[in-house]
Amino acid sequence: MVKRQTATLLRKTHRYLGLFLGIQFLMWTISGLYFSWTDIDKIHGDQFRKENVFTMSSKNLISPALLDLDSPIQSLQLREIADNPYYLVNKEQLFDARTGKPKNEITKAEALKIAEKNMLPELEVKSIEKINEVGKHHEYRGRPLPVYVVSYTHPDAVKAYISITDGGFQRVRHRSWRWFDFLWMTHTMDYEGRDNFNTTILRLFSLLGLITVLSGFTLWFVSSPTLRKIKKRK
Repeated sequence: MVKRQTATLLRKTHRYLGLFLGIQFLMWTISGLYFSWTDIDKIHGDQFRKENVFTMSSKNLISPALLDLDSPIQSLQLREIADNPYYLVNKEQLFDARTGKPKNEITKAEALKIAEKNMLPELEVKSIEKINEVGKHHEYRGRPLPVYVVSYTHPDAVKAYISITDGGFQRVRHRSWRWFDFLWMTHTMDYEGRDNFNTTILRLFSLLGLITVLSGFTLWFVSSPTLRKIKKRK
């Protein structure tokens, strides 16, 4: 039999570990429920985007070999910006596909055209602004900069992000995505960048959680009347 002093220590350990870890366990449960009950496509904002985006056909384009390049072509993409064709070379430099003239960045008017092409027509543009940098917790972190942010008049505070350098439609962000992002942070316990599963705090809480569960099993084992009766029979 386990001594009374040892049993008391187990109870206190289990109790205080449960109290210490309870809030994080609750956040893991809430975030897990949210992830399993939400449609990831809606989190991505697909409901605000057009299902079929029309792609223009172009002719009278110059050969990419005639472009004035600083380095050899490793990748080449034909991209439409405000009804005009452009070559995107090496995923970083735009050239007018008809004249070969380089394009350093797109304008606000062109960004609005790109947003109009990709977003639902019933969405009303509220504002557009340029951002050159974002913080670790920004909803657009980890994506190409600078960008234009097109904000819409909508209850979900919908925003579309468009790369200024290459005119690429990057991301849609809205209220449900922001809730997802916050809960994902509490789930991974990465309070800096969200996606690191190897943080010290996550490892510590996982280990303490295991100890809490094991202490609970041990406490049941040493305090179970049924087990005591079985031992006495033996």
